[in-house]
Amino acid sequence: MSETDNWQNKVAIVTGGSSGIGLATANALADQGAKILITGRNAEKLNEVANGKDDIKPLQIDSADPDSGKRIVEAALDYWGRLDLLVNNSGAGQPMPMAAYDGGVVSNMSSVNIVAPSLLVKEAQSELKKTKGAIVNISTAVSRNAVPMMAHYAATKAALEHLTQSWAIELAGDGIRVNAIAPGPVKSGALTGMMGLPEEMAKQIEEQEAAQIPLGRRGTTADIVPWILRLGNANNEWLTGQILTIDGGWSLRN
Repeated sequence: MSETDNWQNKVAIVTGGSSGIGLATANALADQGAKILITGRNAEKLNEVANGKDDIKPLQIDSADPDSGKRIVEAALDYWGRLDLLVNNSGAGQPMPMAAYDGGVVSNMSSVNIVAPSLLVKEAQSELKKTKGAIVNISTAVSRNAVPMMAHYAATKAALEHLTQSWAIELAGDGIRVNAIAPGPVKSGALTGMMGLPEEMAKQIEEQEAAQIPLGRRGTTADIVPWILRLGNANNEWLTGQILTIDGGWSLRN
């Protein structure tokens, strides 16, 4: 069985699927015959991605909503009646020096990066057990080292990595594999989108990061997405609890 055949009529949930890595993942899965539910807060962007396609359906929802996990899984089942892959890609983060620490901002990061994937995994467990499915969590290479002003973003993603390994053990008896990818600096629009930085500042940071990467360039979604599909593919039935850092060697230099 080829990897392409293995995705025919499989069903995936990709949170944060309207841009960046999430969007590229949804399109790659659709190209290989899967059905995908994408989630996000921006209805216009979600609808642009789906654009009447039968294999990609949008769901406008805020991952910080404690009921989001139940609603997301129910939506996928309503469309296609099964679930094979869960990609926890939604993330929240922004640069924040200590003097600007804000309880609401920290709480939102924790809600999106820790609580939301936890509750979504809880709701998806029974369906993934039926299909011997997989979970791929999207972390960050930022968590590999101390990064001033990004401490809470890195800390919440490090927590997601710990959850990844704990879930891998807890769900192994159900035949559910759980792995994570920790991307380095990727051209995904996250700096101006999720991080909310002005264009000029984002460009400056991108240039600084590119100069720090041993392989000489920032990553693209094409560097990341194939690994998401590989970790989620049923052919990799003996791989679980792994955190794969894909960053061009960036974290080794910091």
